[in-house]
Amino acid sequence: MIEPTTLARPYARAAFEHARAADQLGVWQASLAQLAALTADHKVAASLRHPDQTAAQRAATLMALAGESLPPAVGNLLHVLADNGRLALLPEVSMLFEQLKRSVESAVAVHVVSAYPLSEIEADQLTESMKARLARSVTLTSETDPSLLGGALIRANDLVIDGSIRGRLNKLAGSLNQ
Repeated sequence: MIEPTTLARPYARAAFEHARAADQLGVWQASLAQLAALTADHKVAASLRHPDQTAAQRAATLMALAGESLPPAVGNLLHVLADNGRLALLPEVSMLFEQLKRSVESAVAVHVVSAYPLSEIEADQLTESMKARLARSVTLTSETDPSLLGGALIRANDLVIDGSIRGRLNKLAGSLNQ
């Protein structure tokens, strides 16, 4: 049987991308958390499983319980989940959405080792470039190491970019030895 988290992931990603594009991550997170709490209630869960209710009625029930604070796009997500028999996945969708939001909003520490001190302009350009590449805010620290000969070595979590002359020479030596 497929794990609920696996089933919820596409819905959470789609909701996240929509909310991010609309600049409504906070609103969506609050709405999904509210809906997850509603579906966790035993009486609500039993009502949503009742065989006489259509998918549209199940979605409408949740929308009515959530109140008028629910954005229309979240209501659309409820209808899609109801049509596919996936309303029970709302707690997982909410959890995954929150994880995606946290990962985007968190800052990444980028450490640069260069052969020469970085100018303020170079540091700003490198910060902007890494923001674009990592899709996160960046905190840049730098140090110098003359043994690099030129270029720079950039580390951000598990990403390592070796643009140093020493690194290129080592790579060339390795390929020549093969």
